[in-house]
Amino acid sequence: MDREIGLAIDILRKGGIILYPTDTVWGIGCDATNEEAVAKIYALKRSEDKHAMLVLCRDADMVVRYVDKAPGIAFEVMEMATKPLTLILPGATGLAKNLIPEAKTLGVRVPDHEFCQKLLRKFGRPIVSTSANISGEPTPKSVRDISKEIIEGVDFMVNPRFQGRPTGQPSSIIAFGEDNEFKIIRA
Repeated sequence: MDREIGLAIDILRKGGIILYPTDTVWGIGCDATNEEAVAKIYALKRSEDKHAMLVLCRDADMVVRYVDKAPGIAFEVMEMATKPLTLILPGATGLAKNLIPEAKTLGVRVPDHEFCQKLLRKFGRPIVSTSANISGEPTPKSVRDISKEIIEGVDFMVNPRFQGRPTGQPSSIIAFGEDNEFKIIRA
């Protein structure tokens, strides 16, 4: 696994995009601080929807470096979650400008996935995560369902043996405001 992580990090550092497994579905990712890399993902997915791309962080400490207005209750909810959960948090900062919507919010998830955790720990920055499909097409449930166009459009594909046991479903999503208000977007 360490060799595969090293190869993925090399691509991320060079501004490339990767196809990698998460705890939910396979994702397309890049260095979330690299505007050119983020633009490559938009081009591959044929989308400019900033709300469709979230970032994976290794833990709450990494989250607070890139989201400076998140209410404390959001982190309590994150810790209590029993299934994959994306938090939409206010105050996105320090990331590629083309990743952050006008509302300055950021979708963030801490994956419960060995490969992702090791990758995030060694890379040291958030990684973009968006489903491995062209916008408007169904989210692939497994690596077999990923289109040839996506596979050929990335700079590196992680070996499927590191897939683990993904849920095959997108994460739940809860949006939080600065004053502890929240809204469930997807259960």
